[in-house]
Amino acid sequence: MLRPGERIDDLQRGGLSVIQSDEHFPFSIDAVLLAHFASLKPRDKVVDLGTGSGVIPLLLSTRSAKSTIVGLELRPEAADMAKRSVILNGLDDQISIVQGDIRQVKNNLPAGDFDLVTCNPPYLPIGSGEISPADGRSMARHELHCTLQDVIDAANWLLRTGGRFTLVHRPERLTEIISLCRSMRLEPKRLRFAHPMRGRDANIVLVEAMRNGKPGLRVEPVIYVHNSDGTYTQDILTLYGGGKLT
Repeated sequence: MLRPGERIDDLQRGGLSVIQSDEHFPFSIDAVLLAHFASLKPRDKVVDLGTGSGVIPLLLSTRSAKSTIVGLELRPEAADMAKRSVILNGLDDQISIVQGDIRQVKNNLPAGDFDLVTCNPPYLPIGSGEISPADGRSMARHELHCTLQDVIDAANWLLRTGGRFTLVHRPERLTEIISLCRSMRLEPKRLRFAHPMRGRDANIVLVEAMRNGKPGLRVEPVIYVHNSDGTYTQDILTLYGGGKLT
């Protein structure tokens, strides 16, 4: 089941585990926040773009056993790891992993067939920040093979009218996110900021847009990730414990 350099981590949700490798950029709190922020309805058809280890599909599966979830991943090694995580958890009837390029989504998945698209994309445009020599980490951090425009184009292709696109990103790119979404008929409907702790600027933004939705944006309460002593806040412990934020 495990390849060299891999390990199995406990997701602390529903008895689930995930296979991870430092070479392929292990998931962070960003993925956890996204999986809980997404408006998932019973029997939704879902796509997670750039799924990596498959952690977002795994977490979504704990919220709705009747939803069907596809994880799309470019890197063959990461896609293989995600497939093995799905099998490890006995979820191959609910979750499928497709190895493919977000930029070529039309060759992999049908148009207008999905209710929800999620994505935890690379945050840094080329020319911003140091690029790691480890390819998996570089692809996870920098827009080497997938830009924000590529992600939003893919979401627009995949979603039916009324479908939701849910994204986690950095606040400094929020105006760009909103502008690109609206240019592709994805109307921002929900917004939520996460701060590393009280007194610090937000470093995570969660955005939900609706395909062909009407204007009207709701800004939800702030999430604080850490207490002053570095421990997780009750909000984050609630999420890890399977609860919901208000």
